[in-house]
Amino acid sequence: MESVTELEIDLFADNLPSMDQIRTLSESVNSGEKNQMDFNEQLEANMSGTGRKASLAQGIGLFILGRYAEAAQKLAKGKDCKEKFLFMAFALRRIGEFDQAIESLKESLNHEAEKLEVALEKACTYRHAADFKAASKALKACANFENVSAEYHYQLGRLNEAQGLYEQAIDSYKTALELSPEHQRALFHLAFRRDLSGDEEAAIKCYKQIASGSSVHVHALLNLAVLYEDSNRLDEATGCVDAVLESFPNHARAHLFKKDIESSKTMFYDEEKEQKKTRKNQILETPISDFELSVRSRNCLKKMKIETLGDLLNISEAELLSYKNFGETSLQEIKVILEPKGLKLGMTLEENLPAATEPTDHAVADSEAEGLRHKSVDDLKLSVRARKCLQKLNIRTVGELMNQTEAELLGCKNFGMTSLNEINKALGDLGLSLRSLD
Repeated sequence: MESVTELEIDLFADNLPSMDQIRTLSESVNSGEKNQMDFNEQLEANMSGTGRKASLAQGIGLFILGRYAEAAQKLAKGKDCKEKFLFMAFALRRIGEFDQAIESLKESLNHEAEKLEVALEKACTYRHAADFKAASKALKACANFENVSAEYHYQLGRLNEAQGLYEQAIDSYKTALELSPEHQRALFHLAFRRDLSGDEEAAIKCYKQIASGSSVHVHALLNLAVLYEDSNRLDEATGCVDAVLESFPNHARAHLFKKDIESSKTMFYDEEKEQKKTRKNQILETPISDFELSVRSRNCLKKMKIETLGDLLNISEAELLSYKNFGETSLQEIKVILEPKGLKLGMTLEENLPAATEPTDHAVADSEAEGLRHKSVDDLKLSVRARKCLQKLNIRTVGELMNQTEAELLGCKNFGMTSLNEINKALGDLGLSLRSLD
C-alpha cells in the first residue's frame, strides 16, 4: 500500500493537481487508516489558509475524507473552475441536495468540464434522487459513446438495477467490463448481483479480481469472506478479513466477521437434521388445492384463507367447527390429509412452533405492530449473509423473524453476531424485537 507522501501529489501546492491525480490521491488516502490519518493531519495543517484558491483545495480535501457537508460549504468559497463545480456536485449529491448538485454540474460545463463526464454524473445524480426518467434521458444523451465508454454502461447498469431490471443490469456490467476489464465498480456490482441470484462461483471470481488489485476494497473482501464461509472455505474467509484488518485495524465489522468465522470453525452442524427441517418446511408449504376435498370443504377453507398444510396447524378443531357450513364430515377429510404426515390440527399452537402467534410486548401499538409483522424480511434491507441465513430458516416475514430467539438464530450455520446485531438494529428501528425467553 503506497503512502500519501510517496505519491508526490500535493493537493495544497500552488497548482491544483489534475482530476486524475486527485482521484489517485483519494484512492490512496482511503486505502488504509494510516493514510487517512496522515492526510487528515496534512489537511488540518492547511486549513488556516485563506483565499479562494486555498478554499478550493481545502474543500476537495474534506470531500476525500468523507466530510461532505463541510466540503460543500468550503468549495462554495473556492476559486471558480471545473474542479470546484464537479466536487461541489459530488458533495451535494452525497448529502441529498440533488437539485443543487445538478446545477453545479451544469455550471462545470462553463469551465471546460468534459460533456460526457458531466452527462454521466447527471444520470448518477438523478438516479440517487430516484428520478429514473430524468436519469434515463441523461444517459440517452450520451448513447453515441456506447461502443467506447465503460462508464456509460456502468451507469446504465446502476439505473437498471435501481429499477429492478436485474438481468439488464448484469448485461450492462458485462459490457462495461468488456470495454474496461479493470472497472472496479462494474466488477463489484456484477459480483453482488451474481451473489444475490445464487451464482456464487461467478461472484467469487469477480470479488477475487477486485481483491487482487493494488487497493484494499473493504466491501469486496468482506463479501468474499461471506461467500467463502458459506462454502466452508473458512481459512480463505479468514484471509479476506485479515486483509481488511491489516489496512483498517479498527474496522468494527471486520472484527465481528472474524469472530463469526472462528465460531464457524468449531460450530457443530447437523446436516441430516437440517435436511429433515427443509423437507418438513416443504410439506408445510404444500397447497391445500393439491388434495382431493369436497367442494364444501374447499370453499370453507378458502373463505378462512387457509391455503397450505402449515395453515391448518395454526387452527384448532373447535375453530374449524365453529365456521359456518364446516361440519364433522369436512373435519374428517382434513384429518385424513394430515394424519399420514404425522400432523394434526392446532399442532403449532400446542407446540409453540415459530409459526405460532404468541403475544409479545413490543414498543409499538398493537395495530401498527400487526401490520409490520406481515412485511417481508426483504424490506429490512439486510446484508447478503443475513438474508441467506433467514432463507435457510424459512423465515419470510417480520412476524416470523420476531418469533425467533437470539439463540435460535445463532444456531443456524454461519449465522454469527454480525448478522444478529444487524437484525436487532433493523427490528429496533421499527420498534420491534426478537422473542425473549424471559
